[in-house]
Amino acid sequence: MPRALKVYAAPLGFFESVVAAPSKAAALRAWGVRQDLFANGDAKLTEDPAAVKAATAHPGVPLKRPVGGKDAFELDPVLPHAPPAKAGGRAKARAKPKPDRARLDAAEARLRQIEDVRRQGEAEFDARLKALESEADAARERWNAEREQAEAEVERERRAFARAGGRA
Repeated sequence: MPRALKVYAAPLGFFESVVAAPSKAAALRAWGVRQDLFANGDAKLTEDPAAVKAATAHPGVPLKRPVGGKDAFELDPVLPHAPPAKAGGRAKARAKPKPDRARLDAAEARLRQIEDVRRQGEAEFDARLKALESEADAARERWNAEREQAEAEVERERRAFARAGGRA
């Protein structure tokens, strides 16, 4: 179940801004500010009916009107927003060091070496497989020739047995 929205108000420059948000932190994010405006009393929870009605009609979107004005709160597409804060506080601008490619080069060389060994191994296996296939073909031919001879011999002996009066 979504958290109930509260309406927060804060002066931002020449404008008074309100936002409907579930928490103070969410309101600060919607306003795009990093400083805790609630800590020093600049931002506060408001129960002004006009502010509540306008802000709850556009949850999470900051609305504005001139400070001290009684005009209705309006959407402000140009309300200033600071970039989101980075984790760990303020980030120092530092020039990034040039990346060292040595480890990447070594890893790529190792991969090339592994691929070369694989290709060489496959070539050796292919040569051995061809030799085994040739050996198997020669053995089949030899067995077929021997079988043909043996079948011919069996046929001759059956005929001779039958001529001698035997029954097969």
